[in-house]
Amino acid sequence: MEEPKKKAGNPAWQKGVSANPNGRPAGSKNVATQQVRLAYQKLTEDNLQNMTLWLQDIAANDPKEAFELMLKMSEYVLPKLARTEVTGANGDDLFKDVSFSFGTPVNDRIIDLAPDAEETDYEDL
Repeated sequence: MEEPKKKAGNPAWQKGVSANPNGRPAGSKNVATQQVRLAYQKLTEDNLQNMTLWLQDIAANDPKEAFELMLKMSEYVLPKLARTEVTGANGDDLFKDVSFSFGTPVNDRIIDLAPDAEETDYEDL
């Protein structure tokens, strides 16, 4: 005779009812993630002098590589800026009614400077 299958989970929990109705607070970090970040931060802080020497060694042979490495490391310290799209009301193009005027075009100004001048044949000069 087969035994009935046991249901997974805690039998005291009711289906559809959360043990934590409010859930995890917005912006809270996972505990393991926090521990890894703290460990990495400590490792970095303890090796600042070494990292400076390592970067100097790399820069002596390849300054571009050292600069790229510094940029990559900065991603762990500086927050990345998010792209922001600027739009008008209802998502309309913010600049649809904007125009610029820079005065008379250059070619028109050259002609206006010498309205009575005859064409010069530069090959004869």
